[in-house]
Amino acid sequence: MSEFDESVDFIIVGSGGGSLCAALFMAAQGKSALILEKSSFVGGTTARSGGVMWIPNNSFLKRDGIEDSFEKAATYLDGLAADFIDAAGSTQVRRHAYLKEAPAMLEFLLKHGVKLDRAKYWPDYYDERPGGLKQGRSVVSYPFNMNELGEWKHKMRPGFLEMPLMLEEALVLPYFKRSNAARRVLLKLIGRIVAAVLTGKRYVSAGKALQAQVLQAVLRTGADIRLESPVSELLIEDGQVKGVATTKEGRPWRVGARLGVLVGAGGFAHNQRMRDQYQPGASKVWSSALQTDTGEMIEEMMRHGAAVAQMDEMVGNQCVLVTESKEGEVQMGVQMVTAKPHAILVDQSGVRYMNEGGSYMAYCKGLLERDKSVAASPSWAILDSQFMKKYMLAGTMPGSKKPESWYQQGHLKKAESIEALAGLIKVDPATLKATVTRFNGFVEKNRDEDFHRGERAYDQWLGDPLHKPNPALGKIEQGPFYAMAVYPGDVGTYGGVVTDENAQVLRSDGSAIKGLYATGTSTASVMGRVYPGAGSSVGPSFTWGYVAAKHAAGGQK
Repeated sequence: MSEFDESVDFIIVGSGGGSLCAALFMAAQGKSALILEKSSFVGGTTARSGGVMWIPNNSFLKRDGIEDSFEKAATYLDGLAADFIDAAGSTQVRRHAYLKEAPAMLEFLLKHGVKLDRAKYWPDYYDERPGGLKQGRSVVSYPFNMNELGEWKHKMRPGFLEMPLMLEEALVLPYFKRSNAARRVLLKLIGRIVAAVLTGKRYVSAGKALQAQVLQAVLRTGADIRLESPVSELLIEDGQVKGVATTKEGRPWRVGARLGVLVGAGGFAHNQRMRDQYQPGASKVWSSALQTDTGEMIEEMMRHGAAVAQMDEMVGNQCVLVTESKEGEVQMGVQMVTAKPHAILVDQSGVRYMNEGGSYMAYCKGLLERDKSVAASPSWAILDSQFMKKYMLAGTMPGSKKPESWYQQGHLKKAESIEALAGLIKVDPATLKATVTRFNGFVEKNRDEDFHRGERAYDQWLGDPLHKPNPALGKIEQGPFYAMAVYPGDVGTYGGVVTDENAQVLRSDGSAIKGLYATGTSTASVMGRVYPGAGSSVGPSFTWGYVAAKHAAGGQK
């Protein structure tokens, strides 16, 4: 059993945020790390994401004179945790360990040259709760010149914001027709693009910039990263994980791990069999997670006794289905659409049933919960012409003509009156008219008496900063009117193996499987059944990768 083709100190399965962070830590301790990535790209889902990390009590907040503390953040997380039960990944010990280790992880990245900063204003998703922070606790990456990676620039997974622009700047760009501030950002962007072309640079931002920066730091250490190297088996001896079975140059290859194995291989968003088992009613078609997010490493850890929890949870990301591909319909996230003025969400009976602002995870949970009693999957976004003139819709710019295929395929409906629109979406015209009239009455009062939309700082942040008096509330009154089907999509699953405060994988009796660690969406989230703020997946992925490597290396810092 101890016969290996090669041995290293630490094996890391997957190449997402936590994996790269763990490899960098091991290298800093003078230990050898091997990253095994099954796809042909490095970066994981993190590279496709906004690359935001939720890091309470971080040094940027201190620098800017914004009050935060371990105690304040603990009050916030513990209060949110009290709202749910049966979340073994979110014990108080783990939550508090996260609050301690996340700022330390951030300082570790900064020490190794990764350029980050806090988002200037990105409110916690429940900022009204005790310990919530209206300014937010989210950290983002600076843009990065991909040419600095040499040949590895072609091996990085494509991102969604491949331009010299901070993520916060990108969020204000759609207002360029109405805002001088947005026009200034646009001019800056044009200047940066020209400068980049003249100097031979190619900038990316968001998650790809974050991953590229950490990858560069890892490559400088000489760490071994192997693409198209799937792990098929964990190798166990005397109850301890000793290595993995993989492939090398097309043939079976066994690698031993002197200090342990870290699994950061993602969740099971694109494994419909697992989704049917754990998340009935959810579809991989609605997921924007990587196609390689298929859960086999979670099942492999389960095969060796790992406990799992929160398998019914996902990081919801409301979406519409607007394009076609060889694999079927591709979804597009529309998180901010029904949070803008002049828009609401209704179920298939024409009734509004939630606060359309707030956390995207809470939004999709609310949609699925509603669907248990009233057909609501999909629900309908109801929009008026004011919305269409002022805001983006499914990747199209404000005021632009929408693709005719959207109408032909039934993704977008258009009518001159609310009653006519109701007929197109097969709901009772009187019911939809009453729903819209009631909402418009709330707008007049500047108070959503049903669901309190617009009362939180985060709701208003999702809305329109140029719209007064409340950025989240605007009447639906100017025709033509529109309806678009909204589905409970996701950016990944949120459950997996249960780990402890050292990122060790646990059995159902609470004992640790020696030599086995896990991070990212391969695990049951430390946040439990809630998403406290922007970056509540990426932040923990990096942090638990850092913690796992530190524990495996013997506790060094």
